[in-house]
Amino acid sequence: MTQAYHADSSDLARKEVLTWELFGTASRELAQTIADSDFEPEIIIAVARGGLLPAGALSYALGVKLSDAINVEFYTDVHETLPDPVLLAPMLDTESIKGKRLLVVDDVADSGRTLALVLDLMREMGADARSAVIYGKPRSVAEPDFVWRRTDEWIVFPWSAEPPVTPSVG
Repeated sequence: MTQAYHADSSDLARKEVLTWELFGTASRELAQTIADSDFEPEIIIAVARGGLLPAGALSYALGVKLSDAINVEFYTDVHETLPDPVLLAPMLDTESIKGKRLLVVDDVADSGRTLALVLDLMREMGADARSAVIYGKPRSVAEPDFVWRRTDEWIVFPWSAEPPVTPSVG
């Protein structure tokens, strides 16, 4: 099994910390913003990995049963990225999204390049795609349709705050 690298932000003096409790609040408030809009998604697409938990929370909060994920790699460490976002296998079944209203969900629109890549791909496949993120950053090249909070700080999410679990020494 290939283990993903853990970005350790313990040396950063300034950062935004999202707790599990605040994530619950953020998810409900973001869902309410979406519900109050004129957009009713038919399918929720998570941008894996960071968008998996927010997408699941929004799926339940909005009562949308259909969901899927698209795998994209971009960040390699705190403030370090690949030159461009890269789609990873397994690939999303793009044939089933033609003509559908999609809500693409990620944890953060930082540079916005990952979100832009996914939205462009979904729209090229004939979908009406909108986006939702927990956090938006001012430098993002893609403006998400729905944002819970804006910040310019590094964000510590509760699902990635700790390094991966390793086997216990017996």
